[in-house]
Amino acid sequence: MNSNNPYPLFNDPFLPPHEDDVELKVVLFNYLKYWPFILLCSLICLFGAFLFNKYATPIYKVESSVIVADEPQALGADLFDAVGLLPIKTNVENEIGILKSYSLAEEAISALGLDVFYFEEDFFISKQVYSSPLIYVDVDWGHYQAVSGHISIDVIDDGQFEIDWEESEYEIFNPLDPFYKTLREVLPDFRSSYMFGEYIENEILRIKVDNKSAKKGDKILIQLMDTPSLSLFLREKINVTPINKQASILSVSLETPVRKLGEEYLNMLMEVYLQRELKEKNRAAENTIRFIEDQLSGISDSLAFFEGNLERYRSENRTFNLSQEGTQIFSRLQELEKDKSLAEINLKYFQSLQNYITNDNVQDLMAPSISGSTDPLLQNLVVTLSELQAEKSRLSYNFSDQAPAMREINNQIRNTKKALQENVTSFIQNTNTFLTEINAQIRRVEREINVLPETERRLLGIQRKFTVNENIYLYLLQKRAESEITRASNMPKNAILDFARAGQKPVFPRKIINLIIGFFIGMFFSIGYITIRDFLNTKIEDPKELEKQIKTPLIGMIGRNHGNDPKPVLHNPRSSVTESFRNIRADMSYLSPSKDHLTILFTSSISGEGKTFASINMASVYSLLGKKTILIGLDLRKPKIAEEFGFSNDIGISSCLSKGMPWKEVIKHTKYDNLDVILSGPVPPNPAELLLQDKFSQIMSEIKEEYDVVILDCPPAGLVSETKELFNYSDVNFYIFRQGFSHKSNIQVLNNLIEKGGVNKVYALLNDVHIDKGYGFGYGYGYGYGYSSHYGYHDEIQLPWWKRALRRR
Repeated sequence: MNSNNPYPLFNDPFLPPHEDDVELKVVLFNYLKYWPFILLCSLICLFGAFLFNKYATPIYKVESSVIVADEPQALGADLFDAVGLLPIKTNVENEIGILKSYSLAEEAISALGLDVFYFEEDFFISKQVYSSPLIYVDVDWGHYQAVSGHISIDVIDDGQFEIDWEESEYEIFNPLDPFYKTLREVLPDFRSSYMFGEYIENEILRIKVDNKSAKKGDKILIQLMDTPSLSLFLREKINVTPINKQASILSVSLETPVRKLGEEYLNMLMEVYLQRELKEKNRAAENTIRFIEDQLSGISDSLAFFEGNLERYRSENRTFNLSQEGTQIFSRLQELEKDKSLAEINLKYFQSLQNYITNDNVQDLMAPSISGSTDPLLQNLVVTLSELQAEKSRLSYNFSDQAPAMREINNQIRNTKKALQENVTSFIQNTNTFLTEINAQIRRVEREINVLPETERRLLGIQRKFTVNENIYLYLLQKRAESEITRASNMPKNAILDFARAGQKPVFPRKIINLIIGFFIGMFFSIGYITIRDFLNTKIEDPKELEKQIKTPLIGMIGRNHGNDPKPVLHNPRSSVTESFRNIRADMSYLSPSKDHLTILFTSSISGEGKTFASINMASVYSLLGKKTILIGLDLRKPKIAEEFGFSNDIGISSCLSKGMPWKEVIKHTKYDNLDVILSGPVPPNPAELLLQDKFSQIMSEIKEEYDVVILDCPPAGLVSETKELFNYSDVNFYIFRQGFSHKSNIQVLNNLIEKGGVNKVYALLNDVHIDKGYGFGYGYGYGYGYSSHYGYHDEIQLPWWKRALRRR
């Protein structure tokens, strides 16, 4: 904060801006003056984004949702909860893995028949057609097929077409190894034409093309896609995520260029997903029905046989009813036979169950309801084992046997099988004991039958066998009906919440975002190009940077002389270039005060930086002041002053030093008052030695006595050595840099001259200032000198920033 400012909260417009503000404005204005280039790049990239939006294939997002529900806890599960035999609950992660499994995608693709994609050309792009293609292609996947690439079909008329390869190489599908494909570069030729409905066959293709609605001149592109490759592709394209962390609702989505295809595929995928789950749940009921039907096939034959025997015996012996005593005995025997039959069925079930467990064929488990057992532990063990096996089958779609989830469920299956094996063994032993007792009771009843008359005894035997088979038959029919009801009542625990539906607007390309990105890419490219170009630029352009790096003051800046006149001070006194030299002349009172005679030296690092131009106009500005001024050309190697004044460089300072001519005889008087010139003269073979003679010192002393102002145009200090000696004859030394021409390495030449050469009173001038590195207020950086614009005082009116930005550098 400025302590002299009585109002610290307000900015003083007459104080120089803060350095940080100046730097920021400099940077901003440096880019701002390139606004046409930046705008052009932005518009080009914006137009590129527009073309991309117009011709890019739109991608739509198809979404659906599934509710994942856990199975309710089975009745009696608390009986073996403590031993870790409960089935694991389905979790959301497992369901996500199942929905993204390869086998599920393969079933859905096979159900939809997705093996050929159809395309139509539309203005340099191919547009996929799904709902109503003009042709239908039947593919023989038992044959080698060229897949992945496009094949063109050109319709000649309603009955003929031409076919050709669109690409140079294709992947070849091998039906014996469907997951491994080879590349084929040499392709077989086709015939000139084919008939619709005719098989096209060669070593890498066998298809049949049927015409649906294609007409003459139509061109259709087809792409064969084998199921394994398409399954792997769509498996990666499917995205399954929970709608949130707490919910068990999964969002299933797919991005596709064909909305109808995406909707049908997602719906089929979810349908297959639910059907697989239902199939696993119905496995036990189907096994039970199959077991019952096997038993019924044998019982029905026996029942028909004994029914026929009973009818014949009654007809032949005219005996239709048993006596009261026989009826009582038959009733008791019937009950025992019924119990025995049920026990035998139970025994057969338990033996089958034991065999399945022993042979690890648990997928053929039957529902325990067929045995008539009401033991809840046995029922829950069978149900649990069936559910665990189904869950293992589901997990196997997405996990290997070494995965933690698979190891956990295998451990639970082993524990459940062990517990079930123990229970089944116990039930078999109990059933065998029960059958032994039943058989003993039947034998006792049979002894009572022997006291009956022979006719009644034989009738009772036949009726007994018929009744036993009838009871078993009715019992099996009842159990089959119960199993079928169970199967019909099974429902998937998961459910479809929302069927697949595509969004109305494509998710790609995002037109507004692409336009914004395109515009900013153009800006960043142009700004980056400008930044890199400036960073790699080795020329001096920024006066502020020059001032920071040199070890001497930058005393002023000389603007570009837009005319061809090398003497603007004399011919255009109201120009800004002339004002630049007036400012430098004004600063001389501070650089060399209290001197009646003044000697000023001009040099530079290399030729072409404008030291001669500065020397001529500096001499001119003093001559206009009425000072007796002489300009001496000391660049003996490459003289230029003679050319600028229209003189002949026949004599000069080299003539004085080499031939001994008096210096006054080599003076050339110009047409301008108070301005004389001593040219460099003919180029000598030893210019450095000439200028080091004592005679040159004597000449300089005499000239200083004769003239008020002596201007020395010296050779470049960065190229020759004698310039360092010439600094001894001057009062003020100016080192010239030229904007956009001088290399930044020239700065070190000046710094070395000051540090190692011991030269005093060396000041820098920046010539040919035409690149505005400021921020819109002329070429200055707050200097009180240099090439600043003073409106109303110069013929060259300062242009607005946008006009100056358009001017050529």
